[in-house]
Amino acid sequence: MKRQTAFYLITDSHLVSPDIWVEGKPITNRERGDQIALKATPQILDAYIDKILADEETDTVVFTGDNVNNGDRASHLDFRARLERLTAAGKRVYVISATHDYCGAGEDENGFSACRYTETGTEPIDFLRKSDLFDFYYEYGPRQAIDVHRDSRSYVVQLCGGVRLVMIDDNGNGRSHCGLFEDGTRWLENALRDAQNAGDYVLLATHHPVLPPWEVFRHMAEHELYGGYRELIALMLSYNVRVVFTGHTHVQSIRRYADEAGRWMLDVSTIALANAAGKMRRVTVDADSGVCDIQSVGIDALSDGRPVYKTLHPLNFPGIIEDLLPLGASDFDAFLTLGDGLLPTDKLRAHPHLIGFACRKAQKLKLSTAAKLGHVWRRMEPAQRRYARETALTDVVFGILRHIYPGNAPYTPQTVEYIALTGVAARLDRIVRRLHIKKAQDMIPPGSSLVEMLQDFLYNNRTGDDDAIRFSLRD
Repeated sequence: MKRQTAFYLITDSHLVSPDIWVEGKPITNRERGDQIALKATPQILDAYIDKILADEETDTVVFTGDNVNNGDRASHLDFRARLERLTAAGKRVYVISATHDYCGAGEDENGFSACRYTETGTEPIDFLRKSDLFDFYYEYGPRQAIDVHRDSRSYVVQLCGGVRLVMIDDNGNGRSHCGLFEDGTRWLENALRDAQNAGDYVLLATHHPVLPPWEVFRHMAEHELYGGYRELIALMLSYNVRVVFTGHTHVQSIRRYADEAGRWMLDVSTIALANAAGKMRRVTVDADSGVCDIQSVGIDALSDGRPVYKTLHPLNFPGIIEDLLPLGASDFDAFLTLGDGLLPTDKLRAHPHLIGFACRKAQKLKLSTAAKLGHVWRRMEPAQRRYARETALTDVVFGILRHIYPGNAPYTPQTVEYIALTGVAARLDRIVRRLHIKKAQDMIPPGSSLVEMLQDFLYNNRTGDDDAIRFSLRD
């Protein structure tokens, strides 16, 4: 058996079958609420599959959940048809599911209801329950597995000589726990022990993040992390497992954790495929050298030829916010139309003059305003002050928002943007502490500060590059 392997990894494709919607307010509002280009998901996924099929050197594709958006059978059938395209071309395909992939009740309740979107409303349609998923996708992973945990639908495959991949399915209820329960955790530890005894490296893949993309995420949305993430980290460190591939947050992020003994692991989170800056990962592993190389791969156009960024950016949160500001300043009716489904438009409708004034005022603000509020203006060099006076504050804010999902924001500590904004954050830190503002203090993780929280969004203060990393599985 060869001792090198390469595979593509895709997460959060959120496929919506064209058979379950017609153009209208219901599907448009759902698209805005979910912050992904639901209507274009077939063309997005097809474009990536075309790219994979054109790569004759990479024979494996891994999907890590939220493969469809609402658990409906029609979308699952469409998704499986695309998997069949890959296997027909000789690709190995391994799939796990997550909370968007089923509809449930009782302990499996996850808040989703499969529906068809009509011009004026929705109609219930057939769906898959969690218990249906194992058999539905049996050909895409479990059949090829060397070990299976049936209750959680998790399994182990041999990628090549010396390398195993453990696919950990989202076995939680989608609300209070997303991960393996006690028997599944025992199975996982046995699988890691078996790999260690065989001298094989192990890669893990699951849906929910093990390390948060930003520390504030852990503090404010810990329930969105992998259930039992601390135990999983401990297992990875104990068995020298270096990497887990995750998704769910729709954020492109590579984070490293190390304990006091110097043991370490990586959480490689991949952005949603249906995002305006969506990407997949290409992973190569050499079992002889122990080197793992991870690169990001994107597309420029959908399968129907539409340009990706121009088509999809206006549909996600950063793009909508960017478009809302000028509309609020000049065209209130268009502002309400675009904000429908995202903003409390019924309440805003009564305040057109206030909204217009606020938006026009925001458009006039310069970066120099932030520098002065943060008490860093006097410390700036003349060239920095000139830049701050000429730069719109909204452009800086939109620059941050554009990098929320794809990562690698550009405002490093040497930039004027960083100096001005962290100055404001530092001043707010002092005000919060001095005035004992409890609600604000509760939002700040223990031992952290507003400055540290802001740094997560200004530049890559994690591994230096959210798109690529090369590391040793051995060291």
